[in-house]
Amino acid sequence: MRCTGKSKRYLKARRRRNRIVRIMVLFLILQCIAAAGIYYLINHSKEQYLVAEYESSHYNKALYKGDLYSADLCVSAENVDMNGAPDKNTFQAGGLFDLEGRKADFAYNIYERMYPASLTKLMTALVVFDSGTDLSETVVVSKNADARSFAADEQVCGIQEGDQLSLESLLYGLLVYSGNDNAVAIAEHISKTEAEFAELMNKKAEEIMATGSHFVNSNGLHNESHYTTAYDMYLIFNECMKHEKFMEIIEADSYTANIKRADGSDASVKWEPTNYYALGEADLPKSGKIIGGKTGTTLSAGNCLILLDESDSGNPFISIVMGAKTKEILYRDMTALIEGISDVQ
Repeated sequence: MRCTGKSKRYLKARRRRNRIVRIMVLFLILQCIAAAGIYYLINHSKEQYLVAEYESSHYNKALYKGDLYSADLCVSAENVDMNGAPDKNTFQAGGLFDLEGRKADFAYNIYERMYPASLTKLMTALVVFDSGTDLSETVVVSKNADARSFAADEQVCGIQEGDQLSLESLLYGLLVYSGNDNAVAIAEHISKTEAEFAELMNKKAEEIMATGSHFVNSNGLHNESHYTTAYDMYLIFNECMKHEKFMEIIEADSYTANIKRADGSDASVKWEPTNYYALGEADLPKSGKIIGGKTGTTLSAGNCLILLDESDSGNPFISIVMGAKTKEILYRDMTALIEGISDVQ
């Protein structure tokens, strides 16, 4: 069958329409590809933005960034010796931390697990300070905190069931005279039970990266599950120093507490430091200055002492000795650390 002129025009028009359709289809395909690409880029960028935003709000914190967290801390990866250091056979762990230079001038077993004895009370105080509790609040002493419920060789401030005194007074007795009874009274006032308060202590330890510590009570009486490290005690003491009231307490020569007895009578009780330097029972170092600190002693922990010191030029240091065999050795070793400050300046 021969094509007429009309049919030729029809075929030509049909081919033109087919080309147009193919072009339109190709154009639509390209549009789809472009739209998919734009969608991917927008969402990918959005995802990156959300990730970046999340990281900046969650991982740009001292808790996660060790380099930022440690920027203001003294860090030592291993033992560090110094001239005049005490004999390491006489104690279990010790350190001298230069707070201005942010370095450990002396370190021995600072990450080894130790029993803290009454150094524990530094964490007890820290929990109270960081809780924001009004220190003027009145505390009623419970039966658990009564001094008569403790053994004869366990240090107590002498508070009794039914006594009323301020939380501030309890803190002075806790840190100056190291009263185990005060520690229980404080814990029960803040958390109702000592076990609940210990949970706060462990939470605080985690917050300040004192990861080698675990607490089960507020006073440091021996328990196999209650431990710390010399480095953790440095971290805890360092945090305590951020509170003016803490500094005021550890520098006190003594403190007189006003107590309302259960029978309504008034009593005044004076508490003095347990620190032999403050009591004049140990010779002061020939160089450097002692600001104040905390003692601790049990049969299992040995003799422990942590202090805030100053060099002759006024630079601050934290010195710690744990597990000394006797009180005499403890203060001899601590004196060696403090006098060693001048050699590392």
